[in-house]
Amino acid sequence: MHKCVKLAAMMAALLLAGCASEPAKKIVHQPDTPLTSAPPQKVAQAWSLFTENAARSYGVDQKLVDAIIAVESGGNPTVVSKSNAVGLMQIKASTAGREVYRAQGRHGQPSKSELRDPVKNIDIGTAYLRILQQQQLAGIRNPETLRYATIVSYANGAGALLRTFSRDRNRAIAMINAMSPDEFYQHVQNNHPAAQAPRYLWKVTTAYRTI
Repeated sequence: MHKCVKLAAMMAALLLAGCASEPAKKIVHQPDTPLTSAPPQKVAQAWSLFTENAARSYGVDQKLVDAIIAVESGGNPTVVSKSNAVGLMQIKASTAGREVYRAQGRHGQPSKSELRDPVKNIDIGTAYLRILQQQQLAGIRNPETLRYATIVSYANGAGALLRTFSRDRNRAIAMINAMSPDEFYQHVQNNHPAAQAPRYLWKVTTAYRTI
């Protein structure tokens, strides 16, 4: 990694360590377990150099990347979940990591050390958001609805979300487009089969609005 990138990563880690009650360290946590972390605004500020570059490269909303980082890891790049989701954007190498590699024409999947690298983690996570929006969720017209759908799909998969409307993808997209963003949001709250999905949508949306 270039020296200036290393320096930026170190400064980001120091900033977050100063905002949290404990210094950054490897943490193993259960999904949906709150982490001691900086507020979303501080997380966004700490990693803005990397999230801005990745968001621009993949055509993804930078605030969405920032909000996901704030919720997933609290801005701590060393976090590893019990399901082996790693780093700032809590990426699982065998699912999202492998899918990004495949889309980029690469074989295999990222290593754990790669996913602990803030630059690579943000790049892979942002690339995965683009895959969701350009492939599985393609056709959703309203930008706010697309953001909600992306958030839910990032955590629980696009297939599970679309099946709450129809097993036919085209019909599901048409049904989503017939809804307002608020109606879609409420549909997720009432119908998603994963209990954590409504909570995750609320958390990321709340973080997004505060950044």
